[in-house]
Amino acid sequence: MVLLRRLMVLIAGFIMVAGSESTAGEMQTALAMHGDPAYPPDMTHFAYADPDAPVGGALRLTAVGTFDNLNPYIILGVPAQGLGLVFESLMERSQDEPFTLYPLIAESIEVADDRSWITFHINPEARFQDGTPVTADDILFSWRTLRDEGRPNTRTYYSEVTEAEALDSLSVRFTFRGGNWEMPLIMGLMPVLSEAYFETHEFDKTTLQPPLGTGPYRVAQVDAGQRIVYQRDPDYWGWDLPVNRGRYNFDQISFTYFRDANAALQAFLAGDIDARFEDDETRWATGYDTPAARRGDIITEEVEHGRPSGMSALVFNTRRDLFDDIRVREALGLAFDFEWTNKNLLYDAYERTTSMFDNADLASRGLPEGMELALLEPYRDELPPELFSEPFTLPVTDGSGQLRQQLQTARDLLSDAGWQVIDGTLTRTSDGRTFDFEILLDDSRWERILLPYTRNLARLGITARLRTVDSAQYQLRRSDFDFDAIVYRWGQSLSPGNEQFFYWSSQAADSPGSRNYAGVTDPVVDGLITKLVDARDRDELVAAARALDRVLLWGRYGVPLFHLEVDNVARWSTIERPATSPLYGPDISTWWQSQN
Repeated sequence: MVLLRRLMVLIAGFIMVAGSESTAGEMQTALAMHGDPAYPPDMTHFAYADPDAPVGGALRLTAVGTFDNLNPYIILGVPAQGLGLVFESLMERSQDEPFTLYPLIAESIEVADDRSWITFHINPEARFQDGTPVTADDILFSWRTLRDEGRPNTRTYYSEVTEAEALDSLSVRFTFRGGNWEMPLIMGLMPVLSEAYFETHEFDKTTLQPPLGTGPYRVAQVDAGQRIVYQRDPDYWGWDLPVNRGRYNFDQISFTYFRDANAALQAFLAGDIDARFEDDETRWATGYDTPAARRGDIITEEVEHGRPSGMSALVFNTRRDLFDDIRVREALGLAFDFEWTNKNLLYDAYERTTSMFDNADLASRGLPEGMELALLEPYRDELPPELFSEPFTLPVTDGSGQLRQQLQTARDLLSDAGWQVIDGTLTRTSDGRTFDFEILLDDSRWERILLPYTRNLARLGITARLRTVDSAQYQLRRSDFDFDAIVYRWGQSLSPGNEQFFYWSSQAADSPGSRNYAGVTDPVVDGLITKLVDARDRDELVAAARALDRVLLWGRYGVPLFHLEVDNVARWSTIERPATSPLYGPDISTWWQSQN
């Protein structure tokens, strides 16, 4: 059976044109969300990886905070960085395309024309790190376990499967509910777990025992909460796969944890860390001007990318009645002075985030029109009328720090919402409640950014307290929605889909561990996400993304903050990378240690 199926795959490789429309039962070696895969069936490696990169050496990286768990698939605990080096999914995502998958544990697939089912054919060479083969039973076990005991996102995703069956020992078919064009790709990204391993290990408990995966690295050392070391596995089954050539070149990769990013920077400058991504422009502007950098021993680069900005925001928890009035949320937004902040605290290096998809064609702009307007029209009575008549804009100041007009507008909004200043304190006239809240943080650098904002709020009679806690406490409180406001960034891809349910849906609002931190419960949002995930071509996807973006912006669930339009990368000259980065930005898996 295995030999026959491998022969079928070989024949399909000769006759298949990459990206040609599949018919039910046609064997494929790649799957794109929309359009054609960029790489042909006979691909040898990703274009952003160097197949001749030398192997060896070590890569020392940093993480901020702590960790207490080596199982990244449960809600409990804080998982260690880098566990994706140990676990693999059925297929590998290209970093140079919006959303396309290529063979990894699954060597080929069959997909229904309407994407109502997908069959994965497992590579007979695929092995767990104890040498046991990956079988159809392991795939089914992974699906059941992640659906029933995994994080809220996997429970949501994998509940879309209505039937799962092993066709033989190396083939599994998943059948889905209708109307979710992305589900075959979601299943392709499902991590593969060993059924035999978890017969003697509890899946739903935190653990510091090195896990069993199928990936190119094993956990070699664990210093709880402080450091984790991964060792390249010379017996890894997948070294010759096209998706892996030129990747995973270091013999050892380690993550050392620091209390904060400033301490991590000092470790890098001292030569104890090899590379870091810098997301603080103050540190980038002032922290890297050292003798080592002037000698060329430290290389700093601003690397362009093509991914969306995502949404970085001060998020209000609308589960708290303090924030359930949109007029209140709008007023709170008027107190943030981006222009002053950027000029005085951020070296004028940031762009104001005005969309979840800034830097991409998915961002809403101007007034809705065309396909986007057609999607929004059925919801006209449930949306603010301004959404159809005014472009969404954020206030722009002259950077002087004078917000007199904005704060007056904020006072008017608060008054309309039933709040009045009494003895210098903003008070709700209906029940006498004073307006005070806590902004929960896990990174002290935000204190410098938000203190001027809290002073502006004080001019409105509002007391906003900043509280910075350790990463474990922050993770627990955030997961339980136990906060008034937090700073959070929702990352976005060029092919948004089912993760938006996890970010914004009504179901996610009631699911601890989800990323619906704002507590959005809006049938319009739910409906637009459904349209998004069932978009059958790129034009439909863009229209649905813009409509969703626009509705969330007008919902004013937080104060949009700012983003960089490049990746700031610092590395010691002993670490090299390919000259070209993929669309989604620098990929550390393709770097290597210099042989000079």
